[in-house]
Amino acid sequence: MEGATRFARLTRGQSFSVLAVTLLALLLAAILYQPQPPAPPPVDLVVDTPVVTEVAPPVNADVDAGRDTDLALYDAITERVASGENYYAVAVEEQRARNFPVRPGLAVRLPTLAHISAMLGPTGVLVAAAVLLVVLLWAWWRRLAPLIERTPRRIMALGLLGLGFATGFKPMYFVLHEVWAGMLLALALALHSPGKWRGAWVAAALALSIREHALPFVLLMGALSLWRRDWREFGAWSALVAGFLILLWIHVSTVASYTTEADPLSSSWLALRGLNGWLDAISLNSALYNFPSWIAAPLVLLPLLGWASLRDRLGCEATLLFVGYGVFFMLAGRENNFYWGLVVVPAWFVGLYWVPFALRDLVSGAQGSVART
Repeated sequence: MEGATRFARLTRGQSFSVLAVTLLALLLAAILYQPQPPAPPPVDLVVDTPVVTEVAPPVNADVDAGRDTDLALYDAITERVASGENYYAVAVEEQRARNFPVRPGLAVRLPTLAHISAMLGPTGVLVAAAVLLVVLLWAWWRRLAPLIERTPRRIMALGLLGLGFATGFKPMYFVLHEVWAGMLLALALALHSPGKWRGAWVAAALALSIREHALPFVLLMGALSLWRRDWREFGAWSALVAGFLILLWIHVSTVASYTTEADPLSSSWLALRGLNGWLDAISLNSALYNFPSWIAAPLVLLPLLGWASLRDRLGCEATLLFVGYGVFFMLAGRENNFYWGLVVVPAWFVGLYWVPFALRDLVSGAQGSVART
């Protein structure tokens, strides 16, 4: 798998076209990207139809000066749930008190993480995080074994995995729902295999129970199993979607029972930010935050070339998954919702490992000397 990539099969014209499109995309990203500072936006109120914008957690900001407002909110909710109070009553009350929207119901997070954190306590959460990290590294080590035979190179690929989760997966951010959902989806991606999908199903189900933004992953897995006509796996993913939608309806209805028409509405999440939305979602939640924008932007997109070149089912799944989420970030999510990118960042940069092999085959193909394998 470290030999010829999927691009080794392209004709000279196709190789040249892929190279041209790749270079154009990287150049446009470097020129057009205007990163947004992770600063809380002002509260926006309208007299007739109140609207309140969410406050974004500055994942890469210096937290020594004090706890971020989002993190402080989730801390307070968890503490009160741990003391025996009702999650929905507490969440609505705390969000109102801090000028966070409570309508529509999706403005209030799913209760799963708060209940788990309250049950485990701070020490238990740290232990759970450590276990998840070990399992994630083990799963990716096994998944990469048939693709990267040499141990040093496989360690390098795991380092790229670390590049993705190192910024967000820290104790100070363990109250963020996207952090856990992202790690669990990365685990599900590593565990998934046709005929051996149950581990991935469990990991994805946990991610979905924490943050509804994990739903695209589940839909993709269901669509791919339908394409393969694996009816058992398709049924499992379909059941997960159906069960989640029922629980989500219950969640939204329960939130509605604690709110009134006087409560402010959240402003629309359909922001149509374009390429900036995609690049912000990845760069602001990773080590690329520290790079100049003209360097960070191309490095956000470059892993997709590596994933697309990989001659393995993992390459297809990762490419479809990450491009799909990229389009989602272009359409939905305001500037202060950039932290949604934590749902996919953990495994994103592993694709960088195959970029040199992809470029080798594309350049050789464009020169007309690529070997047919």
